[in-house]
Amino acid sequence: MDNHGTWLPGDERGSWHTGDSKPANELFREMADSKMRETAFVLSSKDRKIVESTVAKHCEIRKWQLHAVNARTNHVHAVLTAFNYGPDTVREQLKAWCTRKLKPHHPGRNRFWTEGGSRRWINQVTDLEAATVYVAEGQ
Repeated sequence: MDNHGTWLPGDERGSWHTGDSKPANELFREMADSKMRETAFVLSSKDRKIVESTVAKHCEIRKWQLHAVNARTNHVHAVLTAFNYGPDTVREQLKAWCTRKLKPHHPGRNRFWTEGGSRRWINQVTDLEAATVYVAEGQ
């Protein structure tokens, strides 16, 4: 889950769109920035704790197995097993619940996350182990 407005198309760090790496482009960044309805949202240390505990609690309620979660200032990684749920549904539920928990701490804010976001199926035990280590330790 990427925070709203923290890495816009055309950013100097480059960007990814449809799987292709895109170089920095000031015009694209300015255009994307002009379309934002709110300022970029950056998770504070308190916000990050709220997000991580919300993800863990939601996984517990849904009986999903949480392997790792790591909230950074501008995005969140979670590795989990959610039988009978597609990755889009999982991502949208986590975003919705994290928004509900963050909203009281940011009452004037409407958008916390970008639309969509990365989600991947992990089909091999070795890939699950690698993803879990990366999320827990590699950032």
